[in-house]
Amino acid sequence: MQTPTVLIISDEADFSRRITARWQMERAAPAFTLLSGDLWPRFAVDGFDVAIVGELRRELLSVVLEPLDSTGQPIFCVCQDGATAELVHRRWPRITVLGRTEYWLETLVLAGSEAAHRSRAESRARTAELCCAALDRQATLGRYMVEMRHNLNNALTSVLGNSDLLLVEPGSLSANSRAQIETIRNMTLRIHEIMQRFSSLEKEMNVVAEQAERDSGKSYAATPTAAGA
Repeated sequence: MQTPTVLIISDEADFSRRITARWQMERAAPAFTLLSGDLWPRFAVDGFDVAIVGELRRELLSVVLEPLDSTGQPIFCVCQDGATAELVHRRWPRITVLGRTEYWLETLVLAGSEAAHRSRAESRARTAELCCAALDRQATLGRYMVEMRHNLNNALTSVLGNSDLLLVEPGSLSANSRAQIETIRNMTLRIHEIMQRFSSLEKEMNVVAEQAERDSGKSYAATPTAAGA
């Protein structure tokens, strides 16, 4: 499982040091990216699971928080004074504001850990949804090909039969026309072989599915016996 990434932005060097030192005492510490407020506009970070913003100059607050808020990722802002906390809460209500209370560091690490794991889980869920959607589209295409197989085989039979009729009449075609019709016939046979492979794959997949269903039934039937034992 990929390690969550925590982005810490602050002009106070001790702020980042205290957070990383405290977080690394936990069983599962994330990876950290540390930036100052001046670096943020020139070194924007796209991939992070949680962002933590500490002490910044007032003019940098909007520069940092505005793009962070637009990412939709969990963001914590640790404020020194009530005025800054009120400003952040009013302008960016989605951002979680923490004051420098007695246990702010423990609270931040606990809440940040939960947010990082939730963010990572949501990311995996989104990836799984995209994969499922892609598989569903492919399954729809596969079902359509299976359903149209009979019509396509009929068309191939017609093309093959007519090309054979043209080829059995000696002298009725020029050498160039005869070569072209032979190419059509050979390509028709090749397409027919591909369609036959589709049929074989369908049968193989059905056998696998039936076996899996039987195995599942056996496992279900054995469960009460195991529980009783």
